[in-house]
Amino acid sequence: MAESEGSKADPHTDDGTSSAPQKQALVPLENNPEVMTSLVQKLGLSSSLAFHDVWTLDDPSLLEFVPRPVHALLLVFPITPTYEKSRTDEDGPLPEYSASGSGEEVIWFRQTIRNACGMIGLLHAACNGGAREMIAPSTDLAHLIHNALPLDPAARARLIETSPSIARAHASAAAQGDTAAPSAEVKIDLHFVTFVKSAKNNLWELDGRRKGPLNRGELGAEDDVLSEKALDLGARRFMKRETEGNGNEMRFSLVALAPSMD
Repeated sequence: MAESEGSKADPHTDDGTSSAPQKQALVPLENNPEVMTSLVQKLGLSSSLAFHDVWTLDDPSLLEFVPRPVHALLLVFPITPTYEKSRTDEDGPLPEYSASGSGEEVIWFRQTIRNACGMIGLLHAACNGGAREMIAPSTDLAHLIHNALPLDPAARARLIETSPSIARAHASAAAQGDTAAPSAEVKIDLHFVTFVKSAKNNLWELDGRRKGPLNRGELGAEDDVLSEKALDLGARRFMKRETEGNGNEMRFSLVALAPSMD
């Protein structure tokens, strides 16, 4: 279910939360598994993991091509009135997430940089679930987690805003890919959301422009993020709502973080 060439660039524009207005902007990342893999490995994720296109959620014969277990699933989708209404309706009664520390079930990063939702999605994928155990010590990702854990979401956002290593890795990745990189000021109507499985077997939806991480339900110990149960609780539910509310809008793309095929 990879995107068409014309919709490969990473979103995103406005933050959509109650946090401070975005002051920085990044060149959007291309939704390209090779570019994504290069970026997270450069930051410290083991070369034994890589991103892979997911071409379908309904054809078992094609899903067999995705290595397992899948540690994270990144969904790229269009920002539509249906999505915005669903987001604001769900977020409205929720408090702003304020947790920090090693007791958090997942680590969540608020997006405060324009066009950074691709980077935030990759950080959510690499820093949670089984992938987190495969980050090399003394690397940029290891330092990011160590420094971010005791901080509240606002301070974590500032940590990312001021991180030279993340800025360098992003700039390098943005220059790669199959399409010409757009301007950092471009407005793109697509966005990234990440689904991960926690050590407590819960499926979490992580999106930096929400009020916090969203627990979508309990998985079995044997379920990974591409299991039938995880898809029904996460990506399939998300996509069904959007297609039904937007005249069968189909600009969706899925990328899985799973064992490398090298």
